[in-house]
Amino acid sequence: MPETNALRSGHETSFVPPASPHRIRSRIGTDLAGGFYPAPHRYEVYLSPGCPNSLRVTITLALLRLSDSIATTLIASPGATSDATASLRRAYEATWHHYDGPLTVPALCDRWSGRVVSNHTPDILRDLAVRLADPGEPSRPRLRPAALAADIDAVHAFLADLPAALAPLDAALAPLDARLASGPFVLGGELTAADVDLWVALVYLDDRDADAAPLAARYPRLAGYVRRLRSHPAFHRGLALAAGQGGR
Repeated sequence: MPETNALRSGHETSFVPPASPHRIRSRIGTDLAGGFYPAPHRYEVYLSPGCPNSLRVTITLALLRLSDSIATTLIASPGATSDATASLRRAYEATWHHYDGPLTVPALCDRWSGRVVSNHTPDILRDLAVRLADPGEPSRPRLRPAALAADIDAVHAFLADLPAALAPLDAALAPLDARLASGPFVLGGELTAADVDLWVALVYLDDRDADAAPLAARYPRLAGYVRRLRSHPAFHRGLALAAGQGGR
């Protein structure tokens, strides 16, 4: 799931992977003196409608109940988001002297310093779950429990390598469908970051394979899984963002 170049100097949205020199990969940490440490209302995340990684971040924010403490700004068309685009460009320029590269989203930004913390989605998602979520809130899911961290990363890597051709894709989905026979979620009885990854991949998969048989006809368990999570408030909020609604 490559990051998205949302806008280049204010032009229309273009979903292409950024060049690697434009990757910014600072981290949130409790041991960074004077650095990016966790604090309520310190951070802002820039997202884009129609971007799978933005959908993953939105769902994660909602699941962890971080939507009120981390601001969300949508980068859409130039006419609707010129202020947001200018704000994001200032953050990139504050981070990288004379920055003239793409404005890549998702981008996690520090409102105190005005800098981009990271535009690498896996790092952003890990820091949301491990560093910025309130561990004392009993009702929030443990999206990255230590015992399942390796399995979560394996599911993410597997989904990132899904083949484009339909026939091998069907074969690749078979083990995921089989997993759901033994539990409600992809890694068993607990909703984790692997479910966010899988659900977003499946939602976009049906769109990509519009000329093929629907997912429900090929893999009823996976289709039922998509329907069930679609009714969850956090996943429903993510779809609203994918349609260009929400954010602030």
